[in-house]
Amino acid sequence: MEEQRVIKLDKYDYGIIINALNEFRTKLIRENKSTEVVNDLLLKLLNIPVKRKAIFNKRERIENER
Repeated sequence: MEEQRVIKLDKYDYGIIINALNEFRTKLIRENKSTEVVNDLLLKLLNIPVKRKAIFNKRERIENER
């Protein structure tokens, strides 16, 4: 089985990673090198669903609606 790692990023850190990979991809293009691996990683990162924390738990929301 392939080893997987999970990291939590805020919007700022996520943006830094995307920008760094995009700059690296641009550099590879200028050097006429393959960008396939970087493209695949960028697509994975751009398609990650965002998990948002609930501000209230379900019970509190029901009680507040009453």
